[in-house]
Amino acid sequence: MATAGKSGAGDKVTVSEGMYPARQPSRWKRNLVVLAVLALGGSLAFAWQGLREEALVGAAYGARVGCVCRFVSQRPIAACEGDLEVAGLSGVAGMVSLSEDAASKTVTGSIPLLASQSADYREDGGCQLEPWQD
Repeated sequence: MATAGKSGAGDKVTVSEGMYPARQPSRWKRNLVVLAVLALGGSLAFAWQGLREEALVGAAYGARVGCVCRFVSQRPIAACEGDLEVAGLSGVAGMVSLSEDAASKTVTGSIPLLASQSADYREDGGCQLEPWQD
């Protein structure tokens, strides 16, 4: 027998609105999202080496063109970045950013998170890329 105000083991409890927890997404939706993330990660891992090599070539090309533009042609580095956009590097040229070190006469071309390459200007040999590091 239940007393007033207390509920016992066999008493019915009425549940009012708002007592249920927020509805969780169904398992198939969660599994679909996990599968999509895994597929994206797998395809990125598979293509990473090719992306990195293409970025390294683009950064090296940008460094070389930037070095010639800056130290041989004596143009500002901002104008040299414009030269990369008209170069035939497909989409890689738009991602290359140039920076210069006027003291050592070095221009560095870089693609964030993927590659960076420098070219040095020498009076006797012109612009030369630094050796590639694997």
